[in-house]
Amino acid sequence: MKIAIMQPYVFPYIGYFQLIHSVDKFIFLDNVNFIKKGWINRNRIIVNDNEHYFTIPCISVSQNKRICDTLIDWESDFLEKFIKTLQYNYKHSPYFEDVIEIIDIVFQQKPRTISELAIASILEFCKYVGLECEFKVASDQTNYQTDLKSADRLIDIAKKENCSIYINAIGGIDLYSKEYFEKKSLKLYFLKTELIENFDQNYYISFHSIIDLAMYNSPNKIAIYLEQYELI
Repeated sequence: MKIAIMQPYVFPYIGYFQLIHSVDKFIFLDNVNFIKKGWINRNRIIVNDNEHYFTIPCISVSQNKRICDTLIDWESDFLEKFIKTLQYNYKHSPYFEDVIEIIDIVFQQKPRTISELAIASILEFCKYVGLECEFKVASDQTNYQTDLKSADRLIDIAKKENCSIYINAIGGIDLYSKEYFEKKSLKLYFLKTELIENFDQNYYISFHSIIDLAMYNSPNKIAIYLEQYELI
């Protein structure tokens, strides 16, 4: 059994979904500290041929607060502005109506925390492209150890889930040792996303929000992109 463990990111890039595609079980690690200026509550799309960052406003953001305890500021006018930006930028894209419907579903739920919103954004896009996996939310589990650090916490979860292969995003290649995981009876691989070019728009979309990719590509085409990665 293969497992991946990641913090929930809001409307993440295709590599996040490739990670889900590569495993049998996927754990949303939401009971760890919030990372400021990370990808938990922000991402990027292309507006007027330039990168445009959007941020989901949260209340009293702190790196001393867990992701699952970080509340969304629903009093903000962010959502209205965000939808207008999407309409202005993507209204002529071939899959605008389908994608905006997904985004509406995610926000209409008005979840309390950024963890819940980010997870909803991921699960809705998984449904859209037919991506199936067994999902669990770390903060809902009572048998995961929360006093462990770094690799040991991941190893504990993998073992509790009876998995023998752990797959991590490529960003962890300098953090985690294959030898250390091997000593704990786990095989460790890193997932490297291939560059995906949007030829019509003339830029690479591998590392932008799934929103951007989905506006220009059918679910079937995205399903093909889900397999464009390498395990190293």
